[in-house]
Amino acid sequence: MTIRRFVARRGKPTEIYSDNGRNFVAAAKELGSLINQNQDSLIDFASQQGIKFMFIPTYAPHFGGIWEAGIKSPKYHLKRIIGNSHLTFEEISTLFAQVEAILNSRPLCPLSPSPDDLLPLSPGHFIIGRPLTALPAPPLLEHKESSLQRYQRLEKIRQHFWQRWQKEYVAELQQRTKWRTSTSKLNVGDMVLLAEDNTSPLQWRLGRVLRLFPGPDGIARVADVNTIRGCVRRPFVRLCPLPTAEELQN
Repeated sequence: MTIRRFVARRGKPTEIYSDNGRNFVAAAKELGSLINQNQDSLIDFASQQGIKFMFIPTYAPHFGGIWEAGIKSPKYHLKRIIGNSHLTFEEISTLFAQVEAILNSRPLCPLSPSPDDLLPLSPGHFIIGRPLTALPAPPLLEHKESSLQRYQRLEKIRQHFWQRWQKEYVAELQQRTKWRTSTSKLNVGDMVLLAEDNTSPLQWRLGRVLRLFPGPDGIARVADVNTIRGCVRRPFVRLCPLPTAEELQN
């Protein structure tokens, strides 16, 4: 049923990378058995429409690499944010859909090398062809749950998840190195993600480096960044350079 839901929402994939969960292994066997039993009538269809399953070894989630890390991160925060909250099926389905949008809104790399282009490539582009957005909502993190209605409590959980997860994602993009040596790869024209506090869900503040300011030792630690709201000056510790498309492929 998981595969059927995925195909109904996203379309049929050509390859599925998965762990050795029994449900996915069983699905692979069932689809393979169906094609083998009807080989004559389905041979042309299967050659074009068949799904290839790629399984990692059993009890080896570290073989999953980046996709297992992408699952671990939201699960870690969701368990601590939801806690003992009693949510209905509709509420938890809504929350998971919104968390999915948050994860798929993260910037991956610049869309183009143009210094005037401030738009990044995100997983949402592969799903709907454009960046994912969210309905506006008032900040609720400072409100007590006893004073909120049920849908407001759900929105507070979503904002709490965003606050924790995006800080973790930004920290992963930053390189923690000593400033005594010039190890930064930040150059004029690079697209960077600005580490900002109290941003709304799915709102990533991005910009292009306009100018670097080297200190007396010749090492740059501050930069001017061009954003859609104008030029701002930030230290390197608040700037997270996005990898290029070539670096992402490697």
